[in-house]
Amino acid sequence: MSPIHVIGGGLAGSEATWQIAQAGLDVVLHEMRPVRETDAHRTDGLAELVCSNSFRSDDSDHNAVGLIHHELRQLGSLVMACADRHQVPAGSALAVDRDGFSAAVTAALSEHPKVTIERTEVAGLPPEDWQKVIVATGPLTSPALSRAILEKSGEDALAFFDAIAPIVHFDSVDLSKAWFQSRYDKVGPGGTGKDYLNCPMNKDQYEAFIDALLAGETADFKEWEDNTPYFDGCLPIEVMAARGRETLRHGPMKPMGLTNAHNPDVKAYAVVQLRQDNALGTLYNMVGFQTKLKYGAQADIFRMIPGLENARFARLGGLHRNTFLNSPRVLDATLRLQADPRLRFAGQITGCEGYVESASVGCLAGLFTVLETRGREIVAPPETTAMGALLGHITGGHIMRDDGAGNPGSFQPMNVNFGLFPPIEAPSRDEDGKRLKGKEKARAKKLAMTRRAKADFADWQAQIGVESIAAE
Repeated sequence: MSPIHVIGGGLAGSEATWQIAQAGLDVVLHEMRPVRETDAHRTDGLAELVCSNSFRSDDSDHNAVGLIHHELRQLGSLVMACADRHQVPAGSALAVDRDGFSAAVTAALSEHPKVTIERTEVAGLPPEDWQKVIVATGPLTSPALSRAILEKSGEDALAFFDAIAPIVHFDSVDLSKAWFQSRYDKVGPGGTGKDYLNCPMNKDQYEAFIDALLAGETADFKEWEDNTPYFDGCLPIEVMAARGRETLRHGPMKPMGLTNAHNPDVKAYAVVQLRQDNALGTLYNMVGFQTKLKYGAQADIFRMIPGLENARFARLGGLHRNTFLNSPRVLDATLRLQADPRLRFAGQITGCEGYVESASVGCLAGLFTVLETRGREIVAPPETTAMGALLGHITGGHIMRDDGAGNPGSFQPMNVNFGLFPPIEAPSRDEDGKRLKGKEKARAKKLAMTRRAKADFADWQAQIGVESIAAE
């Protein structure tokens, strides 16, 4: 039997490769780094984390991201296993040591007897004798492959900008001004409730900071970048500031749930949070501070933040262009390219957004390919589950939507969220019969959604027989 080929060694490609290999099928993973570098990566490790080190919420009862964590773990996900082994404290989120995580994924795939890793660029369409291919090249797909895919599909790709946040050396932070605390003292996986460094601002400091952001010199766009939209989930901080002076104070700099340990009687007007970025605790990521400011401007402006006056930056922020397919029009329900069904797509190139979302689509692409190779019926997870809801968005969630004026809606990248799930009736009373209102009712509705999802996901797993696939 010919091996299955996976192009791209990011989170989606790594997870797809793992699922195929664990099912006992030979798989060749093609990763172009270090033969060809990208604008965003800095190593040749598989599953390198670029934008952030956070897998976001790990709460599987009340958060759609946490629910997708749960579903991936149920499927024996390599990405989640390595994330769990290399977690660092991050409140209620699951954040990881970047280097340790990538090294673990690389080692697991390199040592797997069914996996061959080839460090070569696949330029253009894969050879015709590759009978089954998963393209998981992500938002930084090489130009040659991208052009070939688009010519084959007959559709124009959309594009958006993705920004990267700076990383600060911990020993350069002034702890007489900054303090450790998670928002509302919430304890997360491996955390203590004091997992973020918090830098407070009064109103005058905040206003001066906003003025500097708005006046800061930004990187020039290349000609091909003109009029390319941003993805709203990863906006540069100066773009957010330009949308209104209070935008940041109600976004990444919101002061709610935090009490200044150095001056508990004075409420901060705004707070900048930093999250641990490596296992040693020597590096901290500026949460929500992705930017396209020029390097000199970044250093000057970010040192205006109390506690960061003498900050040393291990990495300054940056900006790169992401591309993705118009997936609802060019892919079928099992992620195959309609114009060439031997090609299946996974990860951010399909229009999902986020680390775990990319890994989950890679996981599904791997499982679908295994089922297809075994001659089994491909059954997608129900849209009541996190993975099923995300798949539904990618393969059909936007085609019929419009702006209310008869104009067709455009397909845009999406993180998993409860808005993608079929509605469910919210319970009106708690277990003691007390009527639920407001936040309590919303929380109860989320719990009802996740309970339904977990039950439906377990039924789907039993239906496709994941364990039996691996045993065949």
